[in-house]
Amino acid sequence: MTSKKSKVPSLNTVLSPSLLKLYDISNSTVVIIDILRATSTIAAALYNGAKAVIPVDSVADCIKLGKQMEVITAGERDGKIAEGLQYGNTPLQYTADFIKGKTLVLTTTNGTKLLHVALAANAKGIFTGSFCNISSVCDYLVDQKTNVILACAAWKNRINIEDTLFAGAVMNRIKENFDINCDASQIAETLYLQAKGDLLGFMQEKNASHYHRLMNFGLEKDIEFCLTEDNANILTLYSGGRLIAG
Repeated sequence: MTSKKSKVPSLNTVLSPSLLKLYDISNSTVVIIDILRATSTIAAALYNGAKAVIPVDSVADCIKLGKQMEVITAGERDGKIAEGLQYGNTPLQYTADFIKGKTLVLTTTNGTKLLHVALAANAKGIFTGSFCNISSVCDYLVDQKTNVILACAAWKNRINIEDTLFAGAVMNRIKENFDINCDASQIAETLYLQAKGDLLGFMQEKNASHYHRLMNFGLEKDIEFCLTEDNANILTLYSGGRLIAG
């Protein structure tokens, strides 16, 4: 007889892309998390009417697609607009009057690369998560009733605070629906519960490295947007080589 416990899907958190290889993700839905700023930008663009977002893992591929298709090419490396691209990885740039009905090709230092790693590892399903669309993310995960991997893009494989906070926020909302035997998930939730009242203040207090990196570029408004819940609350699913509104 199959126990009730065995029917409950699992939830695991991966705090760095370098750890993803330790998991068999072929039977899991993978949530790509890159709070500052790729997955926040993707949510904002699709929420504001973008036709699709095509994530690519190199600037060269981004430029190449820009020459082949009628698209907006954008991306960053180390927090700044990548050389050869006109637009960056700022969610505030992708307003409805700019992006509606258009396709965005995006490459970033961490998030889009992790998506391609998950794709190569035959993830059962892939979508992106951010505070901007956290309710859609959580509702979808509960409804799907499949195993979940919360995959943090981190910063060049180094664990960061903001992605961990988001994983903890998701864990806190949906843990009753999953079988969780994962220390990383517990760590993430513990951190989130400390920060819950003021995410931006917590990032400041803890001297979060990416917070300082973006502040040095004058991107405080970006950070505030990326740490705000449900300001672009739309599901962002990967299908057929692109991210679309689900």
